[in-house]
Amino acid sequence: FVLVIGFIGYHGVLHLKYGSDSCTWLLTAGRYKGDHEWQPYGCMLHKYSKTDARRCFRYLAFWGKYNSFAFIGDSRLEQLYEYFISVVRTRLDLDSSYSTVEHRMPNYTYVDNKLRLSVTFVYSDDVSKTMVDQFRTWQRSDQPPSVIIASTGLQLLKTRNTTDLVLEEYKRNLTHLVQAIDSLAARNTQVLWKLIEAVDASKLKNDYKRINNNDIDSYNRAAVEILTHSAAKIWKSALLVSEEGSVELSSTALRHCTQLLLNMYCNDHMNYNDGSCCAQPEPYTQLQIVTFSIFLLCGVLWVVRGAWGAYETARSHLQGYAPVSRAAPPPVAGAAGSDTSPLAAMARLGLIMCYFYLCDRTNFFMKENKYYSEWSFWLPVGYVFALGLFFTEDSKSNTVLHREQTDEWKGWMQLVILVYQVTGASKVLPIYMMVRTLVSAYLFLTGYGHFYYTWKTGDTGLVRYFRVIFRLNFLTVVLCLTMNRPYQFYSFVPLVSFWYTLMFVIFALPPHITPSSSHTVESRPYQYLYIAIKVIGLLVIVTVLYMSEVFFQKIFVTRPWKALFVNSDDDIHQWWLLWKQ
Repeated sequence: FVLVIGFIGYHGVLHLKYGSDSCTWLLTAGRYKGDHEWQPYGCMLHKYSKTDARRCFRYLAFWGKYNSFAFIGDSRLEQLYEYFISVVRTRLDLDSSYSTVEHRMPNYTYVDNKLRLSVTFVYSDDVSKTMVDQFRTWQRSDQPPSVIIASTGLQLLKTRNTTDLVLEEYKRNLTHLVQAIDSLAARNTQVLWKLIEAVDASKLKNDYKRINNNDIDSYNRAAVEILTHSAAKIWKSALLVSEEGSVELSSTALRHCTQLLLNMYCNDHMNYNDGSCCAQPEPYTQLQIVTFSIFLLCGVLWVVRGAWGAYETARSHLQGYAPVSRAAPPPVAGAAGSDTSPLAAMARLGLIMCYFYLCDRTNFFMKENKYYSEWSFWLPVGYVFALGLFFTEDSKSNTVLHREQTDEWKGWMQLVILVYQVTGASKVLPIYMMVRTLVSAYLFLTGYGHFYYTWKTGDTGLVRYFRVIFRLNFLTVVLCLTMNRPYQFYSFVPLVSFWYTLMFVIFALPPHITPSSSHTVESRPYQYLYIAIKVIGLLVIVTVLYMSEVFFQKIFVTRPWKALFVNSDDDIHQWWLLWKQ
C-alpha cells in the first residue's frame, strides 16, 4: 500500500512539473530503445502503416473532417513532405511529378479526394515575406489547414554569419507570425515549429561547410524564445530523432518524424491500444459511475462504523467502566473494524479497482511500448527457474497431479506468461509457441483439477457449480464493470468457465458415474456403456461446433448469453478462434 501511494505521489509530482498533456510529451522528449525504435516520454507510439494512415483519414473524412496538412520551410521540410506523401499515397497514385528532387517549384499540393486529404508544401528558406504572407493567407481562409509544420534557417546559416544582429532580425521576423499563429490555433489548427537538426561538419559539402551546431543552437533558442509565448507547439523531438549528418535528413529520421505526426493527428480518433500519445482517456459510463459509487458507499459505511465503534469504546473508558477480565472472543464477520467485514472487503476492493482504473484507463501513469530483448525475457525466466530449483517443500500427497503439484505448476506458468506479456516476446516465434503450450497446459490443469474433484466426490449439485463459477468470474465481472470492457476482453476466464460448464453438464446428466456413487463400474459392468455414451456425446458436440462456424455462431449469438461471447464490436469471431485453440 505504501509503495502504491509512493508511485501515485511520484507521478503526481511529475505531472505538476512537466504537465499532463501527452501531445506535449510526444513533441518534446523521448529516446531510442534497443530495437532502434523511438519511445516518446510517458506515452505509447503506434506504428502507422499505409493501411492504418489511410484508414484514419478515411474515418475522419466519413465524419465530415477535411484532412489538410501544410508544410512551409526549407529543403529539409521538403524531404519530410515527400516522405509523408509516400506513406499515404497508394501504388495507383504514384506520380513522379511530385518529386522535389527533379522539380524545384515554389509550392505544390498533393490531393486525395477519397480521403478528403490535402498536403501542401510552400518553399521558404527564411522567415521572409513569403512565409508571413502565407500564414496570413491561412489566417483569412475559411478552411485553414488542420496541421501546419514550419521550419527554416538553413539558408541563413549557409549565407550569413550568425551574429547578434542577424539573430535579432530573425526574432523580429518570427514575431510577425505570432498573431496569425494564435488566430489559427483559436480555429483548431495545430501549428508546429520544427527545430533545426544538428549536422556533422565532416559530412558537409561546398557552401554548407560553414554551418556549425553552435549556430544551429542559437537559431533554435531564438525560435523557442519567441514562439513559446504563442500558440505554436515547439517540435523538439524532431531534433532528437535525427542523427548528426549532412544537410539531408536520414530515412530513419524522416520515418520517425512522420510517425510522430500521424500519432499526433490520428491517435485520439483511432483508439489503438498501443497509441496513447495525444489520445484522450475514454469517457466513463453510467455503469462505471454506479459501480464506483457502490464501492465508495461501502467505504464510507465501513469508516463510519469503525469510527462509531472507536467512539463507543472511548466513551465507556471515560465513564469509568472496566472490561471484565476474560478471553477475547474471536472476531465476528461483519463486525465494525473487523478485517473480515464485508464492508471492509468491498472498500479494499474498491481501492484496488480505483488503482487499476488509474493505471489502465487514464494517462496519469507513464506508459511505454513493449520492447523485447533477450535479457529482458530470459533473465526473469531464469530467476523463476532458479527459485523453483532451490526453494522446495515436502508434499503431503504422493499421487500424480495432486492439488499442491498442479497449483505449483500453474503459479510458475503465470509468472512466465506475465514476463512474456510485459516484454512483448510474442514477436519471437519459438517463445510464442512455448507460451501457447503453457497456456494450453494451464487450461488442461485447471480442467483436470475440476474433473478430478467432481469424479472423486460426485458433487454435481448446483451449489458446487455456482461456487466455482463465482470464484472464477468474480474479479473478471468486477473488472468488466469498472474498466468498461466486455467479458471476452478477459479471454481466459470465459474459456475456462465454458469448459467447466460443459464438463459439469456431462457429469450431472443421469446416470451419475463416479467412484462414490452406489452404482459403480465394479458393481455393474454395463456402466461402461453409460460412460462411453457420455464421452461420445461430448465429442459429437465439440466436433460439430468445431467444424461449423455458422452453427457455432447460432448457438453463441443467441440471447440472453450473447453479451458473454461477443467483443466490443459485437463480433463473435474472436471467441470462435479462441475456442478452437
